[in-house]
Amino acid sequence: MSTLRRLIIIVLLISLSACSGGGSLFPSPTPVPPTDTPEPPTATPVPMALTVNSDGITMEEFNAELARYKASQVALGIQQTDQQAAGPVIDDFVNQLLLVQGAREAGFTLDDAGLQARIDALVSQLGSADKLATWQQAHGYTDISFRAALKREAAAAWMRDQIASKVPASMEQVHIRQILFYNQDAAQNYLNQLQAGASFDDLAAQADPLTLGDLGWIARGYLPEKAVEDAAFALEPGKYSDIVKDTVGFHIIELIERQADRLLSPDELLALQNRAVEDWLADRRQHSSVVLAPK
Repeated sequence: MSTLRRLIIIVLLISLSACSGGGSLFPSPTPVPPTDTPEPPTATPVPMALTVNSDGITMEEFNAELARYKASQVALGIQQTDQQAAGPVIDDFVNQLLLVQGAREAGFTLDDAGLQARIDALVSQLGSADKLATWQQAHGYTDISFRAALKREAAAAWMRDQIASKVPASMEQVHIRQILFYNQDAAQNYLNQLQAGASFDDLAAQADPLTLGDLGWIARGYLPEKAVEDAAFALEPGKYSDIVKDTVGFHIIELIERQADRLLSPDELLALQNRAVEDWLADRRQHSSVVLAPK
């Protein structure tokens, strides 16, 4: 992060006019026309890459993060141009600033002592202050930009935890299985057989002999496809759905059993917490001003 320029104060030395000649021991000063006192110069605005409501990211900080992101992609064998990499970096910064603002509104604060304690913990973890300084330099951080990024991430992490903590540990869940097809004609053929009295067990075994299409227990918000979830929760135990189309294919869902209050599995809980954070961010974006620097 670039430092703000200091405001330069110009001191004007106004000389009095020479005394006029005359016999007076204390001659009257020659009148001097009034002059306007110049305004002190203003600091040059720091170029901003983006702003979210009242907070922003400087171009220097954005470019450093862009370089870090591209380097991480290269480590995965992915080459990206600045234009390709800019999208994910922008999204991450916008989300982070929204979370920071939410944390601030909720009363979270991190003073200089608290920030220093986090830095001291990192120094202890790495083994020395020199090792932390070496890491910062290798990753394109100055001491100022590192402290700013650490403070921002601390607030964002706190807000994510607050949102995630509101997801209950248990909720209504359904135990379902499905027969999945990749074309509608095959799905319709199986549905016709079910309606004619064929066993769901037998048809599921034909389509998926390994798992019989068992998807296990699911809570609302767990499945990526809402259409399948809606169809499952609308069923009664032992009943099957009509053909449900989504981006994956064509499904016929059977409800095995339902529980009104079942403990979430660790995977379910994590998925629902992530979904809660995503929904929170999407809502905040709709009510926020996000301005990107012109290209």
